[in-house]
Amino acid sequence: MTEDRLTTDELARLRALSTSTLGDALDKLGLPGAVEGLTPIDREARIAGHAYTLMYMPVGTKGGNVGDYIDDIGAGDVVVIDNRGRTDCTVWGNILTEVARMRGVAGTVIDGVNRDLPESLALEYPIWSRRSHMRTGKDRVVLEATNVPVCLGTVRVEPGDVVCADGNGVVVLPLSRAREVLAVSEEIDAKEEAILRDVRAGKPLVEARRAHGYHALQTRTS
Repeated sequence: MTEDRLTTDELARLRALSTSTLGDALDKLGLPGAVEGLTPIDREARIAGHAYTLMYMPVGTKGGNVGDYIDDIGAGDVVVIDNRGRTDCTVWGNILTEVARMRGVAGTVIDGVNRDLPESLALEYPIWSRRSHMRTGKDRVVLEATNVPVCLGTVRVEPGDVVCADGNGVVVLPLSRAREVLAVSEEIDAKEEAILRDVRAGKPLVEARRAHGYHALQTRTS
C-alpha cells in the first residue's frame, strides 16, 4: 500500500458512500476515525478530500493571529482546524469562506466554532464544527503550525489523510489505509443494498439480514 494521494475517481467513490458505512468499515479494520460532536451547517453537504491541517493554540505573550494560509490550500482539499474544541471564539468566517469557495476547496472541518453562517450557506460552502458563535478568534488564538498532526476530538489527523463528511458527521481515513477502507466500505454498502432489495421484494427482515451477514458487517477481522 503506497501513501499516494487518492485519484479523483477514488475520492468520488468515497463521497458517494455514507459516513455511517465508512464508520462500519473502520470498525471492521480496527481503525479509529469516527469524530464525535461535529455537525454540518448544511445536512445535504458531502465531501471527501485530503486534509490540510491547522493547529491553533491560546494566545501567548507575543500576541495572536488567525493566519493567512488559505492561498496555500489546493483545490479539492479539506481544511482541518484544531482549535482544541474551543466554543468561545471562532477561527473561520465569511472572508475565508469566500476565498476557499473561489479556490475550489472541498470544505472545512473545525474542532471549534465558526461564524457567518448565512454567507457560507449562500455560497453553498460546506463546514462542520461544534456549533456557531460570533466572537472572533483574533487576539484570542494563534496559528501555531500548518500541515502538522492535529486532533479532531480524540481522532488524530495527519496532513494528507482523507477526510469524509456528510449529514451524519465526519470520519478520518489514514492515508496509508484509505484504499482499503474504500474497498471494505463498498462491500458493506453492496450488502446493505441487497438487504433493502430483499425486504422491498417482500422477504422478512430477519431472513434478509441473515442471508447477507448483516450483524457481522462491521465485526473486526484484523
